[in-house]
Amino acid sequence: MTEIPDLSKRHIRSYVLRQGRVSPAQQRACETLLPRFGIAYAAQALDLEQAFGRSAPKILEIGFGMGDSTATIALAHPENDYLALEVHTPGVGNLLKLIDSQQISNIRIIQHDAVEVLRDMIAANTLEGVHIFFPDPWHKARHNKRRLIQAPFIAQLATKLKPGGYIHVATDWQDYAEQVLAVLAAEPLLENTAAGYAPRPDYRPFTKFEQRGIRLGHGVWDMVFRRRK
Repeated sequence: MTEIPDLSKRHIRSYVLRQGRVSPAQQRACETLLPRFGIAYAAQALDLEQAFGRSAPKILEIGFGMGDSTATIALAHPENDYLALEVHTPGVGNLLKLIDSQQISNIRIIQHDAVEVLRDMIAANTLEGVHIFFPDPWHKARHNKRRLIQAPFIAQLATKLKPGGYIHVATDWQDYAEQVLAVLAAEPLLENTAAGYAPRPDYRPFTKFEQRGIRLGHGVWDMVFRRRK
């Protein structure tokens, strides 16, 4: 049996809470819509079916940025429920605006550190999938220790998947892609769905940033691993 590392001790943060500008519309969305579509962090297991009011496949998204891809995916896949994690208020407010304007019912938001949410709120064998799109690369070598994708985190994350459930990571930093591929490949509970990097799955939309990068000749690497059955 795989030994799961203890993540209860204080961990290195994979983000910095920058004081980004929150627009009046984003602030208003947080005040009026977060009580409806948000879930407060609590150090106890979350009942996902109760949170969404139905039984459906549950996908966890870690670090959704401004939420455009999250909204696009959720609209295209009403059969799934999406639990979206983000710490930055402008992004939370923007996704709430999209939920409201596009009448999206299958997204819930937790504005809290993903490591603590995963550790304390997500029960084992409950997720059909996990999306981690363009996590902060912390590209300076001395900051690499802050990268989210590390072996202890993936070991914990893999236990939250149902057998056959998947982890999908995408990054536009090649050295981070190489690290992520190695970490995922080393986790005994996971198996690669491709021979190395995966083709971009149809459900992951191109971001504006990604489209610009492709025009400039920059690469994007997708990795999709499944929990062994």
